[in-house]
Formats: sequence, structure tokens, C-alpha cells
Amino acid sequence: MDLARALLRDWEGLASLEAAEPAALTETKGLGPAKVAQLKAALELGRRLLAAVEAEARPRITSSRDVVELMAPRLRGLQVERCELILLNGGNEVLGSRMLTEGSLTESPVYPRDLMQLANRHHAAAVILVHNHPSGNAQPSASDRALTQELVLAGELLRIRMLDHVIVGRRDHFSFADRGLIEEYRRRPAAG
Repeated sequence: MDLARALLRDWEGLASLEAAEPAALTETKGLGPAKVAQLKAALELGRRLLAAVEAEARPRITSSRDVVELMAPRLRGLQVERCELILLNGGNEVLGSRMLTEGSLTESPVYPRDLMQLANRHHAAAVILVHNHPSGNAQPSASDRALTQELVLAGELLRIRMLDHVIVGRRDHFSFADRGLIEEYRRRPAAG
């Protein structure tokens, strides 16, 4: 147990320990090649178990209603605007969600470059942007519309599909996909 605690402390957690080269691990007192092999095997089994559990538990997004059910509990009632990104695999299964920004009462700036880098880092095939309007009114602003068009076009260039942008209001939501705007933006060149 002391060796396990020391390894976790020295390598700053399981992720770094799993990524460590066997030769680097054998420099630790009490770890020879056989114990390193056992440790690596145990970490690999843990990684596979986690992947299997996550694969079974991944919700699939089929509509804006699915997005609202997943995200509204985290966004409704906030006093500031928060933007979250849902990362999806090729089958529209949720890989995870990440908070992009948290702003003021009326805005939370999102930069297409940052969003696409995040999607790429997590190997997402598609994304859905979700944010709340603290006012409770789910209707998109002009900047919401412009941002969505930029994201659709950036996604097309990088082959990361922007499936929707959902705005969560107090009692309702607005979906750019449901209104046909995502497809319209795909067909229309960027303004300016």
C-alpha cells in the first residue's frame, strides 16, 4: 500500500502512471521488471473496464429534446450565461460534455477555434453547442445566429459536424437544427 501511494504521488495520478514508460517505473525503489509488468497489466485491465462501462452507459442524441433532458438540469436557473459542448461519436453517442465558457448575464463568448480544438482533442465526430439564457427567453440573439453559422462552416472544413446549437430558456428551448438553420448555414456561404 505504501508503494501504491508513493507511485500515485510521484506520478501525480493514474493517468500519468498509466502513460509512464516501464523503464522509468523501474527507477522506483521496490519496482522491478516483473512488478512493472503486473502494474501495467492491471492498469490496462482498468482502462478496458472503464471503456466497456462507458460504452454501455453512453446516451444517444436523436433530437433536441434529448439535448435538453441531458443539459437543462445543469443550465436552467443559472444567473450567468454558460456554454457547454456535447461531444459525440459517429453514432451520435455522447462521449462527454465540457464547459466552454461562463460569462455574464447576457453573453458568454465562444471562439470557433477553441471549440473545434476541444472536439478534435476528444476525437469527436460531431458536436452540439448548448447554452442558457439567464433571462429565461430562449430566442437566439443576432450573435447566437452568427456564431452558429461560423461553427457550422468551421465544422464542415474540419470534418467535425455541428449537429445543433440549443438554447435553454426557463421553460422552453430553441434548436437551430429543428428550425432548419443548421442545414441552411451549410448551404449558404459565410457573410462578410
